[in-house]
Amino acid sequence: MAIRGIPSSREMTVEDFKEWLKKFDTDNDGKISRGELREAIRRRGGWFSGLKAGRAIRHADRDNSGFVDESEVENLVLFAQKNLGMKITAW
Repeated sequence: MAIRGIPSSREMTVEDFKEWLKKFDTDNDGKISRGELREAIRRRGGWFSGLKAGRAIRHADRDNSGFVDESEVENLVLFAQKNLGMKITAW
């Protein structure tokens, strides 16, 4: 299921995705929290943003820190492609 408000034909690169995420890193710590990701999904028109953000963090957060850091962004990309309907390409 795609996030409502994101055209399914719109593609972004992994770098575009990272830049998009940075806009929601409100404390500028270089990590994305569940709350920051929830806001990103909500701003894109996604429904159930809190639930989706929680699932995304659990999927991507390999060290169980509660955050997605630079080394875990690829896991978040995979989640977004599979579960949020976002088209993200390597280049």
